[in-house]
Amino acid sequence: MEPRSFRFCPWCSGPLAPPVGERQDCAACGEPSYLNPKPTASAVLLDAAGRVLLGRRGIEPYFGFWDTPGGFVQPGESLEQAVQRELREEAGVEIAVGRLIGTFPDMYGDTGEATINAFFECRLVSGDPRPDDDVSELAWFEPEALPPAEELAFDCVRAALAAWLVLPR
Repeated sequence: MEPRSFRFCPWCSGPLAPPVGERQDCAACGEPSYLNPKPTASAVLLDAAGRVLLGRRGIEPYFGFWDTPGGFVQPGESLEQAVQRELREEAGVEIAVGRLIGTFPDMYGDTGEATINAFFECRLVSGDPRPDDDVSELAWFEPEALPPAEELAFDCVRAALAAWLVLPR
């Protein structure tokens, strides 16, 4: 799927030319717009027993599918700060951010918005996970009993969990 392009200039509201590569120029003011991927940060969160926390999505895209907790990075945030904030918001827990599992490009649902997704192995520090409004359910999974790939929300989640499973523990 191709990334979604913009139709109007964010500076003057003039029409944008079709993209050339990742760039679109405004016909009215000449200001360029770029189709850069949006960064996200997510956790493969482990409890003391080594189980992985997954959330069932309560919103689109992929409503009802299992997902790792995480989300979009806010301006001025590091990837590590973003994953800590997202875990507070989505699950009400404090975490210790560990090693980077990897970064994986993806698209955010049917809109085709490009993302670059960082996944960290994290440990639960405090709190009892509870789902927030965009998560309908949270559950702990043994590493060998993770949901099948067709029940996971995004390609990047499938890739990150597969990469994590082969890392030394």
